[in-house]
Amino acid sequence: MQEFFEYFVMYDKKYPKIIKKRGVFCMKNRTDMAFESHQRLTSGGKTVAGVHTQQQQEEGMTLRKLTVSTLDAARRLGKPQGVYVTLEAPAHWQTDNDGIIKAARLLSPHLKAVLPQKGTVLVAGLGNTRITPDSLGPLTVDKVIVTRHLRAGMPDLFGSMRSVCAVKAGVLGTTGVETAELIRGICARVRPAAVIAVDALASLSVARLGRTFQLSDSGIVPGSGACNARRALNADTLGVPTVALGVPTVVDADTIAAEMLGKTDPSEDREQNGGEFFVTPTDIDALVEKSAKVLAYAINIALQGDMSVSDMEQFLC
Repeated sequence: MQEFFEYFVMYDKKYPKIIKKRGVFCMKNRTDMAFESHQRLTSGGKTVAGVHTQQQQEEGMTLRKLTVSTLDAARRLGKPQGVYVTLEAPAHWQTDNDGIIKAARLLSPHLKAVLPQKGTVLVAGLGNTRITPDSLGPLTVDKVIVTRHLRAGMPDLFGSMRSVCAVKAGVLGTTGVETAELIRGICARVRPAAVIAVDALASLSVARLGRTFQLSDSGIVPGSGACNARRALNADTLGVPTVALGVPTVVDADTIAAEMLGKTDPSEDREQNGGEFFVTPTDIDALVEKSAKVLAYAINIALQGDMSVSDMEQFLC
């Protein structure tokens, strides 16, 4: 956790809401979802100056856009300044054969809007493949169309496609290498125009697990929602625009208990009870697999143009 503390020392103006527990620093409200942080602050009709929100319904899904434009607003939310787009699908969306491509097509324009129009894009799948709720990043990378080597080797056939490369970053416990160190090293060698970091997220609501997709143009602190944060991945640390994509797969157990008891802040109980426990659905394997397809297809459509599922599958065989 030393790296996490160093991060907050460097970026304390962006991320001020931290608590200390037995020498460990973590976010007070265990959520990676910006709109959840905003909902907590605006409960009871309150407002947060410097935050602009939009919401609309499309294809039976809820699309939210939250823009944090001032430093004071970022401090209050505990999120860096930037744009956060959230797509929330209905319950059991994954049983709809068209649900995956529908969600991907709704998300892809917003991803395309925050990426440079030219240059190589590096897609980094963060997380541990041995832990199902944390395997979203690597599973997404498996379905991303990578073309950098094809453009270099066969420019006549693939020169019109966007240059894309990808990496499964793994986790410090299995690689011995910090994710930020690995991605920085690749960026120094490949020199991408942008990085897309994909990671599993934490939410404040069980109902949002596996059905809410978040995009942020301000990067990501891997593991922050689960109080296991590593060094940040953003434009400051990587030197290129960094977009974060994720889906919540876990909820802090204390948060659930606090909600059932009508409490708004579980941190007091957490101090007394000790342990770190997270809840995930019983069908998390299916949810993560379908969610990874949505994110990968959204990336493919944003970078390679409007593609059908069959077109994508031809490149992924």
